[in-house]
Parts: sequence; C-alpha cells; structure tokens
Amino acid sequence: MQRHPAYNTAKRLVPALLAATTLSYSISANAAESLVPPLEDQLEEIIVSGAFEGRKLGETILGATILKQDEILRRLNGSIGETLRSQPGISSTFFGPGASRPIIRGLGGDRIRVLDNGIGSIDASSTSPDHAVAVEPALAERIEILRGTAMLIYGSSAAGGVINVIDGRIPTKTPENRIGGAVRYGYSSVNQGHEATGTLTALLADSGGKQLVFHGDYFYRDADNYDIPGFAESSQLRALEEAEGGAPEEESEEEAFGTIENTAVRSEGGSAGLSLIFDDGFLGLNVRKLDSLYGVPGGHGHEEGAAEDGENEEEFVRIDLVHTRYDLSGELNGDFGFFSKAKVRFGYSDYTHTELEGDEVGTVFSNEGWEGRLDLIEKGGENWKGSTGLQIRHRDFSAVGAEAFVPPAKSTQIGIYTVKEYTTGNWRFEVGGRFENTSYDVAVLNAERSFNGFSSSAGIGYDIDDDTFIGATLFRTERAPSTEELFSNGPHLATNAFELGNPDLGLEVATGLEATISLGSGPFSFIANVYFTSYDDFIYEVATGEEEDELPVFEFRANDAQLYGFEMKSEYHVGSFKTASLGDIDVHLDGQIDLIKADLDRGGNDTIPRLPPVSALIGVEAQSATFDLRTELEVAGSKNEVADIELPTDGFAFWNAYLSLRPFDNKGISFALQATNLLNTTGRPHTSFLKEVAPLPGRNVRLSLRAEF
Repeated sequence: MQRHPAYNTAKRLVPALLAATTLSYSISANAAESLVPPLEDQLEEIIVSGAFEGRKLGETILGATILKQDEILRRLNGSIGETLRSQPGISSTFFGPGASRPIIRGLGGDRIRVLDNGIGSIDASSTSPDHAVAVEPALAERIEILRGTAMLIYGSSAAGGVINVIDGRIPTKTPENRIGGAVRYGYSSVNQGHEATGTLTALLADSGGKQLVFHGDYFYRDADNYDIPGFAESSQLRALEEAEGGAPEEESEEEAFGTIENTAVRSEGGSAGLSLIFDDGFLGLNVRKLDSLYGVPGGHGHEEGAAEDGENEEEFVRIDLVHTRYDLSGELNGDFGFFSKAKVRFGYSDYTHTELEGDEVGTVFSNEGWEGRLDLIEKGGENWKGSTGLQIRHRDFSAVGAEAFVPPAKSTQIGIYTVKEYTTGNWRFEVGGRFENTSYDVAVLNAERSFNGFSSSAGIGYDIDDDTFIGATLFRTERAPSTEELFSNGPHLATNAFELGNPDLGLEVATGLEATISLGSGPFSFIANVYFTSYDDFIYEVATGEEEDELPVFEFRANDAQLYGFEMKSEYHVGSFKTASLGDIDVHLDGQIDLIKADLDRGGNDTIPRLPPVSALIGVEAQSATFDLRTELEVAGSKNEVADIELPTDGFAFWNAYLSLRPFDNKGISFALQATNLLNTTGRPHTSFLKEVAPLPGRNVRLSLRAEF
C-alpha cells in the first residue's frame, strides 16, 4: 500500500515525541518559566458543565477537554464536528462542509449529546449523518467536552459523552465598560469562502443593585464547492467499479477531479436577548434564528429523467434548514433548605429542514421540541457536596416525502439524578445515580413503547501531590433505543440503505471502568485517560442480504460488544527566550495520541463499522506578547480491520501552520493566518459514510481579522 511520505514520517515521529516528552520530566528545564505552559494552564481551568461547580480540569475523574475562544477560532472549520476533530478521542461523521457531527470514542448518533449552553440542540442531527447540528461554533466563547458517563447529568443519550457549546447568549455578568463585543471577518482559499461574525453586549440600565443587559450576535457564511488534491472517488472504489463493468480506465479523467461538487454552503443567523443580573443570580431570555442551505456530496439523491445519452441522471440534493429557538436561563443563590443554589434552563425549538432534489422538494424533516432542567446545588458540608436535578425532554418529530425512513413519532424523557462527593485529606469519592423514563408514541403504527432505565457510577480520586492527580470510575448505564432504532422502515439514501427498525429492542446496558492521571509540574504536563466498556445488547445495524427499493436492507439488532482505548496528551515547556525586538518568546512542544478498539460478539468478534483509526498530533508553538506561531502534524492511521460492509482506509497526515498577530497594544485587534493541509494530501476519514467519494478539503489558507471593543 503506497502512503504519502509525510504519513510515514509521522508514524515514526509520534511515538518518538511522546516518549521524549515523557522522559523530559526527568530533565531539568534550562530556561526561566515566566509564562505558564498552555497544557498546565488548561489543567487549572475550571469546568462549568456538569454537577460540581468549580472543578479544575486536572482534578476530574472522568476525561474532559476545554477549548477557550482563541483555540476555537484557531480550529474553526464551519461545523462543530470539523472544528473539534483534532481533539483527543474526537472524530467526526464528515458529510461535507454543511454537516459534520462529532464522534466521541467511536460513539455517535444517540449515544452522545451536543448541548447548546447546557440544553440539547433540539434538531435532527442524530437522525442521519447528512443532517447538520444547529449549533454555531463561530460564536462560541467556550466548548467543553466531557467523555464517559456524563449521562448522570444529561441523560442516557449522553452515555458516550457530551459536547457543551457555551456562547454567552444569555449574559451572566455585566460588561466591564458598559458595552463590549467583537467583529471578525475571514476568507478561505479552498472554497472561496467568506465568513463574518459580530457580537454585542451592552448594559442598558443599572438601578438598585440590578442590571439589565442586552446581548446580540450575528454570523454569515458563504462558500463554494471545495477543492481536493485529486479524484473525488478513491482508487479502490474506481478499481471496483471498473471490475464490475464500470467506466474503462481511459475514461477515468471524466470523473470528478480537483473539486467536490455540491458542497457549497450558505448560512446566516443571529440572536437577541435580555438578562437581568442581580446580587444573588440572574434571569435571561434569548431568541435565535438560523437559516442554512448546503449541498450533500456523493450523489445522494434519486435518479430523475433521462440524459441525452439515454442514462438516468441523479439529482444533487441540497438541504434547506430553518431553525428558531427560544431559551430561558437563570440562577439563584440563597437558602433553600438543603440547597444553596437553584439553576434553571429551558429551551424550545422549531426546526425544519427540507431536502431539495434539484428544484423539487424531496423530504421534509420537522422537529418541534423542548427541554427543561432544574439543578439544585446542595449546601454540603466541610467534606462533602452534591447536586440533585430534574430533566424533561419532549420531541415531536416527523418526516414526510420520498426519504421518510422514520415515521412521525412523539417522545418524552423524564430523568431524575443525584450525585455526591466526599473528600478527606488527599482522597476524593464520588457516587451518583439517575432514573430515567423514556416513552414513544407512533400513531401511524399504533405503537407505543416505554423504558425505565437506571444508571449509576462510583469514582475515587487521589491527589498524590499538588501537581499530580489519579482517579478511577466504575459505571453502569442503561440507554433506551432511539426512535430510529425502533421504528425505521424506509430508504435512507444518505447511508445507501433501506433501514429497518426493531420495535422489540430493549435497553442497551453498558458496564465499564475508566482511569485518569494528570500531571502538571515544572516544564512538563501530561494527562491520560484509559477506558474499557462492556455492552449487553449493543444496538447496531446489520446487512440482511436482501434488497428493497434497489437498496441493501439493514436491520437494527442488539448483541454484546466491547469497546476500549485511551487518550494521552503531553507538553514540554522548552523555555522563554529574550529578544530585543520581539520581547520574551515562550516555546512549547506537545503531542497527543488516541486509540479506540471495539468488537461485536457475533461468534467472531466482528468489527463495528466506521470505528475511528488511531490518530495523533505533534506540534511546536512559540508565543509572545505580540504573536503566536504554531506548526503541527495531524496524523490519522490506516484502517485495515474493517466490517464486511466497508472498504479499508489509507492513513494520511496533514501539515498545518498557524500565525496570530497582535500588533497594537491594548487595541483588541488581531490578525490570523491559518494554513491547513499544506502538502495538499488526500485524506479520507474512516468514520465518514462518504469517505470513498468525498475526501477532506485540500490545501487551505485562511485569513481573518478580529477586533474587540
């Protein structure tokens, strides 16, 4: 198998760098440490998602990652999935630039939750990989990734983890100078893309210890089809097509080359709201609107009419998404018996997306839903604290048209949770449980199902010293099957399958163990998570060998499975170097790697489809008061152990570089130059349904200007 030279180089460099950064702990630093290393700084970052407020990242028993605004803007790539895919343990579904949902530790769909300020995105993104997540990363101030058993707080649909996007739409504090905000413009070369964002927060009134604060934001994105290094179709797919009587080799030049058709995106949205802030808390409202039109690559569509050569033409499919959302959020500190704080979140969403096949309406997906939660923070005592809460979700979903593979269904989920923490000396103990009822009503099938699930976890942590923490968690989760897993019955062209649900499915039960270690001392920082999960009745799709509507039939079934792996990230602070013209320059080396393995026990330990390969990232970064300069190698391993329904995937390596300039002191103006995939390498993510027909974008240079006020 022929691989790009950069991939072979990266294959040698990744273990070498990780070993070097590990060994460097025993090597004394040779320079002053006037600036805190970024990873060590991150380990001190306070997590705001979850049950326990004020927990440092380096003191969490379960794996977590925090991205602050500077890192979000550096990694910004249109969708939430592509923005986060370089984080440890994270990959994406990549269904083109318009739709890319995150995958956490190989789990996606209904097993992870993407939250919008603590409340679900309330869209249709978990239904199909070609459905976009209605959350805009370009406006995010902070993104928190919680791996493992986040379901105790956010529900069994978060059994694989949570991504919480925090954008400050409902202010919790007043701006320092009565008014604040930022504007940003960016241009991308790979798709001639333009992007603009603006935010404004202003103090409208201040009276009697109460402040009325306004927040508004807006974003616009317009991009053409994106460029790629070579053929859209992979060489192995073209070889298969030729072997099956497809186009002869001399006609291969007529295939899509250099550009992926139907990948243009146009999105626009914004929000406005008010927040009343007082000494003991706040209460705010916000209204948001999102309109997006994006193409679905890969020939996803129905064959229409006849071409001049007598063959049927396939219409390109575009998705016209309209999303309106209303949010209420508030917190109140006080004396409520056993509790010292009450937090309420409520969101209502009216979501519709229309699949356009040419100029004709194909299928219309609608989701009208709401979610509310009340979290009560306990007063606690000298050695313990806790949180208890109630969460309710309701969804009224329908699909009408040629690709209505899921019948209209109403679902309601009610969950009650409690978590407790006890500390003594250097030891920390955590325990929690959640009871959840999930019910479905499908009137067109005269079908109803109801599930009662109980999930629990217990953890132990120990502070070896001020800089080192270790911990372990044992958990058991019960997840109710989703509407799609139970009741699907129709053609799903995005996955090239006729999908059949199984209304007899029961609870999916996972039992697992996770261990973590974090270290931040002197020039060296390190964090690692290792996990193992055993599933009873893991729900997945399997080919039946039959065909329906000229599509292979896939049926949802349940069987035992095991999933295990690790994530590691390390950093070495080389030192600070004084220069006459640029001031102090801080230099860091960093590396990360993650690995996921999984088996299905169907008598032969079959592989779960689209499981992420090993991935790694190594980088060098220099920071000063006026600039940040970083270069890195992003590596995805090959995937040769594959399911029967998929082809192997070659590994690839992207060389990226980032430069940020802050030329004016205290002016809030910055320039950024981001160059990704500098070697113009073909990259096909194994987790994507479209990997054989739509590789990742080629070389891209992105310029942006940001001004804060």
